[in-house]
Amino acid sequence: MERIVITGMGTVSPLGLNVAETWKNVTNGVSGVGPITLFDHSSLQVHIACEVKNFDAERYMDGREARRRDRFEQLATAAAKEAIASAGLEVTEANAPRIGIVISSAIGGLRSLADAVLVNDKEGPRRVSPFLIPMLMSNGGAGLVAIDHKIKGPCFSVASACASGADGIGMALMMLKAGMIDVALAGASESTVSSVGVAAFDRVGAMSRRNDDYSMTPQPFDKNRDGLVMGEGAAVLVLEKESHAKERGANIFAELAGYGSTADAYHVTAPHEFGEGGAAAIRQALRSAQANADEVGYISAHGTGTQLNDQSETRAVKAAFGNELAYKVPISSTKSMTGHMMGATGALEAIFCVQTVREGILPPTIHYETPDPECDLDYIPNKAREKKITLAISNAFGFGGHNAVLAVRKYQ
Repeated sequence: MERIVITGMGTVSPLGLNVAETWKNVTNGVSGVGPITLFDHSSLQVHIACEVKNFDAERYMDGREARRRDRFEQLATAAAKEAIASAGLEVTEANAPRIGIVISSAIGGLRSLADAVLVNDKEGPRRVSPFLIPMLMSNGGAGLVAIDHKIKGPCFSVASACASGADGIGMALMMLKAGMIDVALAGASESTVSSVGVAAFDRVGAMSRRNDDYSMTPQPFDKNRDGLVMGEGAAVLVLEKESHAKERGANIFAELAGYGSTADAYHVTAPHEFGEGGAAAIRQALRSAQANADEVGYISAHGTGTQLNDQSETRAVKAAFGNELAYKVPISSTKSMTGHMMGATGALEAIFCVQTVREGILPPTIHYETPDPECDLDYIPNKAREKKITLAISNAFGFGGHNAVLAVRKYQ
């Protein structure tokens, strides 16, 4: 079966407004955590987040259009533009129906919805924006990118909580392998850094509250971890059939070699205690890639910095790789720097996997100080590591028990 390759990448993240800046900062161990600036957080118990900094939507669209788009849609627009430019992809009347879009969002325009509820309650329903529905719907990013670039193939969004970005990329991979399309824009966008978003995740007990001294949070896999830090951003990859990429002379960054997807069927917010679903998804991804576990040179962990998630994921890796091999494969959580970008994180971490196989640099887990006996693998503490590898996997595990794993192989 024909290989599926990655020919373009784009992102706006808490670490930068493009792939190059984001990758430089993540390999240098730069933290994206800071005080919340997007809204008044004085009434909340959490005052920190990983925001996309210095983002000006009018760099990517005119002001009128920007006002009609929720922030998650603006971020998707920006990431998609960089990805298309990176791929040198020209959309024409002839090829537009053969290009698909799967730009996912777990939650969609949460802030727009919350603001509209306040307007409705205070000023009445006639003051609610006529653009509210397209601003809040989770497929809004995908639809608007299609409109912007006149792309007419399959176009939709996947919603599987924090696995949404990875699942969307996996769906695009399957459509390409099935011959439905020749090219896909695949990724995700999320902007839940809002009063109701932060409050909701804090009430679940998932958030770090180190507001006064946030220099050491989040702390994935560290014994003293106290929860995630909410992030926002978007990441989009251009995927295409190898023959199509070669025919148009595209620069090939890596191969998207495999995808696995499972459900824990266990609990609506907590992962399975022993990581059974995560382990099964890892095995599926490796089978899909026709790869053995000992070929994996790096694991991009889900690694949220919550007590349950980090322990469950550690057990999942041990179950999938076996105890002996699990201790040998390097694993890190870039959420220690980007925060948890919810549905978009899996897409950004797929880009990081592409960069690891291209450049031989493995990102660190920063803020790692005190080992946890329950989390005892090689988490690449605090400093990036140089290592030539040919295969990386990315884990994305979400509320509802959704597990998605992508396998990225060095292109040769």
